Amino acid sequence: MKLFKYLIILALLSAVNISNACTNFLITKGASVDGSSFISYCADSHIRYGELYYTPAADWPKGCMRMCYDRGTNRPRGMVPQPAHTYQVVGYINENQVAMGETTFGGREELLDPTGIVDYGSLMFIALERSRSAREAIKIMADLVEEYGYGSDGESFSISDPNEVWYMEIMPKGYTEVITKKGDTINADRGAVWVAIRIPDGCVSGHANAARITTFPLRNGRTSITDKEWGRLYNPAVEVIYKHDIIKFARRKGYFTAKKDTDFDFSAAFAPVDFSAARICDFRVWTMFNEVCDDMDQYWDYVTGKDLSNRIPLYVKPNRKISLDDMMSFQRNHFQGTELDKTQDIGAGNFQSPFRCNPLYWEYNGQPYFNERSIETVQTGFSFIAQSRSWLPNPVGGIIWFGVDDTNSTVYTPFYCSISEVPIEYRHGNGDMLTYSENAAFWVFNRLAHFKYLFYNRVIDDIKAVQHELETSYQEQVKHVDEQAHTLYLQDPKKAIEYLTYFSGKAGHNTVVRWKELDNYLLVKYMDSNIKQEENGQFKRNGYGYPAKPMQPGYPDSWKKAVIEQTGDRFRRPE
Repeated sequence: MKLFKYLIILALLSAVNISNACTNFLITKGASVDGSSFISYCADSHIRYGELYYTPAADWPKGCMRMCYDRGTNRPRGMVPQPAHTYQVVGYINENQVAMGETTFGGREELLDPTGIVDYGSLMFIALERSRSAREAIKIMADLVEEYGYGSDGESFSISDPNEVWYMEIMPKGYTEVITKKGDTINADRGAVWVAIRIPDGCVSGHANAARITTFPLRNGRTSITDKEWGRLYNPAVEVIYKHDIIKFARRKGYFTAKKDTDFDFSAAFAPVDFSAARICDFRVWTMFNEVCDDMDQYWDYVTGKDLSNRIPLYVKPNRKISLDDMMSFQRNHFQGTELDKTQDIGAGNFQSPFRCNPLYWEYNGQPYFNERSIETVQTGFSFIAQSRSWLPNPVGGIIWFGVDDTNSTVYTPFYCSISEVPIEYRHGNGDMLTYSENAAFWVFNRLAHFKYLFYNRVIDDIKAVQHELETSYQEQVKHVDEQAHTLYLQDPKKAIEYLTYFSGKAGHNTVVRWKELDNYLLVKYMDSNIKQEENGQFKRNGYGYPAKPMQPGYPDSWKKAVIEQTGDRFRRPE
């Protein structure tokens, strides 16, 4: 049994290293331009394939079970009973406009539970299949880990619905082996400790692989409850909910020793902040906060890892309303506008690329170093912006703006939460990380991106132009589609769903076709490091049908300077 537990813990730690690399932003309805609730999610992993998951609604006979698979390895972990009915899920938004994202913060390795059946991925998908609101999703997640054990390490969740946005952090309680009177071996600490906080309306939040909850209000009769009082969860005045024994557990483990319970700090107890949590993780949150707040300079020393005492807040009130365009822009940040802009240091190479080869941490002459970790990164499998809108019926109100590959050159394409099928280009099973498919969006976008990685500053403007063309067009089309679908829904909900399925399918297909065209264009224009001349939208020819002489911009002065400093006069031509 002990050897089994050791092997499982090794597998869990391996999965943690694979998955510990995501970014989420949370926007409440009062903070958005049109009253939408938004959450975004970048699924950053070197093994994660970009596809749009789809689970139709279903009725389940009594006794049906659902297998839980480990999100990092796909290993079966165990089964849980199905409820009588499950809701449709498209990606990470369900038919009730409940959406969810996550990031892994790790925390104390000694608290891993090798016997936990439900890991963070299963928590998300099961909660989406069963919930009608963000609050209900929290209860479902808490009940699952209490009953079946939690099989991941420290995790943060974004949970939204048309009216509210919540942030939740969860930590396993470890494994304490106990033999019952019947001779059964059980885990006395099965379950997890957790805290969920509603982001105040009008505020925004974010998380990126670091625990963000510090102190929080304990029960005062109005604003917080414990999980022993679930009946009060649906009271709008309740803004904080937490595992009832969280402080007692932290004291028993020696993670919290202060006299007053009100001094309890979740992060300090279970995932103390260090240089990496600040510079590699919270820095990504700061970039979004810095775009929408005027006073974020005060946290510069914290996010650059110089002073870990002045942590950025869990949420802030923005100085303006946030739009869907803003959400897309947040996803594409590489610290531009700061002294750490990744296109400006030597790591950017000859073509000013914001991307860096992995691994994140490296050594030279026995000394440790790191690459800056920005939101946009090469290993993103997929990302999305979930939009929930309270003024529309659920089938029309929920949209997942979904993109594959890195956020810098993805295209966020709209898929309504009620569609009856996913277009083949984004469908689960159309290729995988080891199987190429010429009509899979993931491979089409990756093929183009690899050209971008070679010649970034030459090709990025062409890429951004088509990206903007498509995303702007889809936003305009959605306005019309909303109106048409709403009218149809009032007459016949089935016809509305058929219409939305057609639109989303057409949009998905169009994105891939247009991106293939762009890929072909870039190959012709930039082949062999030349740049073909263009005129009136066509490649230019001479008067006899041959190509006009291409431009040859060569290398920038920074490269020339470095070569001369390293080689002296080796390449100097005689006068």
